[in-house]
Amino acid sequence: MEKWQDQLHNFVDTLDRLKQHIHVTPEEEEAITSMKTKWGTTPYFASLMDPDDPACPIRRQVIPSLKERQNKFGVENYLIWKENRDTDEVRPDSIARQYRDRVAFTVTDVCANYCRHCFRKEAVVDRELKLRMDVDEGLAWIQSHEEIRDVLITGGDPFILADDKIEYLIRKLREIPHLQMIRFGTRTPIVLPQRITDGLKKILDGFHRVPIWINTQCNHPKEITDQTANAVFDLLRCGVNVGNQAVLLKGINDDVETFRELHQKLLTVRIRPYYVFYCEPAPGIDHFRTPVEKGAELIRDAIRGHTTGLAQPMYVIATNIGKIPLMPDYYIMGKDEKEYTLRNYQGKLTQWPVMPE
Repeated sequence: MEKWQDQLHNFVDTLDRLKQHIHVTPEEEEAITSMKTKWGTTPYFASLMDPDDPACPIRRQVIPSLKERQNKFGVENYLIWKENRDTDEVRPDSIARQYRDRVAFTVTDVCANYCRHCFRKEAVVDRELKLRMDVDEGLAWIQSHEEIRDVLITGGDPFILADDKIEYLIRKLREIPHLQMIRFGTRTPIVLPQRITDGLKKILDGFHRVPIWINTQCNHPKEITDQTANAVFDLLRCGVNVGNQAVLLKGINDDVETFRELHQKLLTVRIRPYYVFYCEPAPGIDHFRTPVEKGAELIRDAIRGHTTGLAQPMYVIATNIGKIPLMPDYYIMGKDEKEYTLRNYQGKLTQWPVMPE
């Protein structure tokens, strides 16, 4: 058994196994024993938890909370709405679509970490929405739609699949002539870095007409370790770029210091900040959501001008009509016939000439 498989074999998804890593609070124990929900993580990721602090950012992403029973602002049947599943277009369950030329290809509902803030919570965590994830059915649909040039392979976590299944997916997609890009959404570099094995690297390696890109999800600087750094470096040596798609989470990364440290630290392990997503209105995760304006404020106050522009992600809301940018709107303070008045991150003003069309 490989190390990554051993991690899954010893998955921390029972109270007894969790107690080997932390001192479980009565509230955490009640949530685990009374709520019918999928939960769990790898022993590796559990080892990063603070054993004595229930507010630990890793604990809060892993352990169920009684607050998940509250749903004042969450949208019922959210995934049906978000992924446009109730439309006239006939698509397999494995295909989610918001754009004309690209789709999300959902190939599994299994994860290496069941994030409590997951926007696919209905299908992956609570299992209330049953989806048929037939890979060959999805491949045939993509083959028959020549407008599709970009496929995001997602789940669950597609890197939980065995090597031969990942190789099959990549090979069959590369046989489709109109496809130009393959992307994987996987948290394994963060929660299961042992997954980046020699076998997987052999599958991902090399120059190809259709390149592979990976986006992971890291939400707090505490998640970034030497193991993650080595896994990412191995991916880069295969010719696979790695980006980060963080989720803005109340009490976890919504303060200036943590937000800045997260994005600076990502760069130290060669992960490029890509997106910060507003926490979506899936049912039962109200307690993770901030005001919408918070993400733009954090980019203004923690990133822009305070550190390299390489550390600046784009802040977006993911909707049923695609991602909508919500970047800070404070740069242009005024305009007349002659010039613009611009403001920088320190509040300093300068002028810039107006150029007629």
